[in-house]
Amino acid sequence: MSGHVLLLNAHYVALRVITVRRAMALLCKRTLKDDPVAEIVHVEDDRFYTYNFEDWADLSEFRREFEAAEFDWIRTVRFDLPVPKIVRVLTYNRVPRQQVKLNRRNIFARDHSRCQYCGQKPATSELSLDHVVPRSQNGPTTWENIVTCCVTCNVRKGGRTPAKARMKLLSKPVKPATSPVLRIRLSDHKYRSWRQFLNHAYWNVELK
Repeated sequence: MSGHVLLLNAHYVALRVITVRRAMALLCKRTLKDDPVAEIVHVEDDRFYTYNFEDWADLSEFRREFEAAEFDWIRTVRFDLPVPKIVRVLTYNRVPRQQVKLNRRNIFARDHSRCQYCGQKPATSELSLDHVVPRSQNGPTTWENIVTCCVTCNVRKGGRTPAKARMKLLSKPVKPATSPVLRIRLSDHKYRSWRQFLNHAYWNVELK
């Protein structure tokens, strides 16, 4: 249940990336008229096919035998269920706002989890965010003033600018045009089916 699923609206426009648990909840949910709330979109040979939850479950044995490596799997009492990579909400048409969210995860992804002062890539628990111009000197909380920093360099820099601390940035921080986290996901073979639903205009979908 640790994977990710691309969520589309009724018009096949990408909304966000959600957890497998959330995707399965949507697939099992029904409207007051007992209609399904969502369906599975499966891409195969650059064409896509739609399945309701029951039909997808019926195909699980076939996929387990012939396409096991293509999926993550959920073990149930009766069978193993392949985790869908794309889910479409049938009753939702809104198009998301196209803006890259400024948060820790996106900054780490933009900077490739590398300290922008020493160049090291420590464990995530040893990474922090640094205001290039410190907040104590009215430095803004913006893409252009925040970088990934290891704990050691953060302590060394303290409340000073890089120049005063005699530290140099590896690269100038900029606001990314598209979601850095999503770019990392798309580099994974497992999520290649997302690409045809994510043209450049929709690469800023939010990850939750």
